Amino acid sequence: MTDCKQGSVAVFPGSFDPVTVGHIDLIERSAAVFNKVIVAVASNQEKTPLFTVPERIKMIEDIFTDSPNVKVETFSGLLIDYMANSDVKVVIRGLRAVSDFEYEFQMALMNRKLAPGIETFFMTSSALYTYVSSRIVKELASLGGEVSDLVHPLVEEKIKAKYS
Repeated sequence: MTDCKQGSVAVFPGSFDPVTVGHIDLIERSAAVFNKVIVAVASNQEKTPLFTVPERIKMIEDIFTDSPNVKVETFSGLLIDYMANSDVKVVIRGLRAVSDFEYEFQMALMNRKLAPGIETFFMTSSALYTYVSSRIVKELASLGGEVSDLVHPLVEEKIKAKYS
């Protein structure tokens, strides 16, 4: 059996608006499996994000400043086009619940149909973070709720600044 990390690169795409402890956990665990993990921050013109793409990139870079095999980039359009341009063949997707699997399974099959060389690596969320999502963090913070156990302290500070 060959070493999984030997020359391996994977992309972990998402909006990360904001990056949560669940995202951080998956990035850390992915970085232990792959030589390089590219956190690909999606730029979606149809959504109104809390943080700009540069703000999201900076937060993730600051959190992973001591992780040389974690890189942060941005992309727009189809993930498979970004992956082809970056010469990456593996996409990482996190699963919190069965409902995530149904959607992610369909996306994996579509990605494989459009780009047959793409493989999807599903990682289950740590039990501690199954309920955490960026949407819940933003909603809770907007109503004055406590989010310190849902996000990195750096992110918490940025959220408080947005809602003050």
